[in-house]
Amino acid sequence: MAKTGQTSVIAVSDPAALAKAAADRITARIVANGGRVAICMSGGSSPKQLFELLATDTYRSRIPWDRVHWFIGDERFVPADNPLNNMRMARQAFLDKCAPPANVHPILTDTADAEEAARRYESELKSFYGADRLDSTRPLFDVVLLGVGPDGHTASLFPEYPAVEETQRWVIEVPKAHVEPFVPRVTLTLPTLASCREMMFEASGAGKRAILTRVLDGEDMPATRARSQGETVWLLDKAALPENFRA
Repeated sequence: MAKTGQTSVIAVSDPAALAKAAADRITARIVANGGRVAICMSGGSSPKQLFELLATDTYRSRIPWDRVHWFIGDERFVPADNPLNNMRMARQAFLDKCAPPANVHPILTDTADAEEAARRYESELKSFYGADRLDSTRPLFDVVLLGVGPDGHTASLFPEYPAVEETQRWVIEVPKAHVEPFVPRVTLTLPTLASCREMMFEASGAGKRAILTRVLDGEDMPATRARSQGETVWLLDKAALPENFRA
């Protein structure tokens, strides 16, 4: 695996400040790239406030939407209009209002099964990238957004699942989730997620503090192993910040 870059922890006051800090970092990365930009979004409820902020006039006017492409790091194998669908939340929060439809790249779940959906998304990523192998000198994504679950999972990479060890495939099926909802998933693999200029984890609330203590202490779990070839940032609010970082 390619050598990973710098990791930092940034603490802010509350969830609103967290969303603003994340939006500022994303727009800075977009502006820094004068060509085609690729953002890989996270699912779940954590990024909702960030996504809604990107749709406000302040941020919407700063983003050159015509050259920014939006991907998703993992998806639940449910219909696109199902409330559990990760891309549905992102669409409702900001994509349908701001992004050209051709620039939105969902994991399609109208396939026979999650394995076929994974292969189709891998093919789409390779087509977008223009190669069948990832080059550490040419990142696939400008930014990868991630969260962390109570068991230390990130995207749909769960502890001790085979998907965590996958190094050849870009996208893989996860037949059963380790946490609710217990539906099949499709997820990008660790090498694919690592192919980015910046990997940004977002976490807020005291409920995240216990797992963040373990992850940031280096315990072996998927969220610990997810690292960018460029910069990895843990963006946390004060309630989520582990005790050993509070000084």
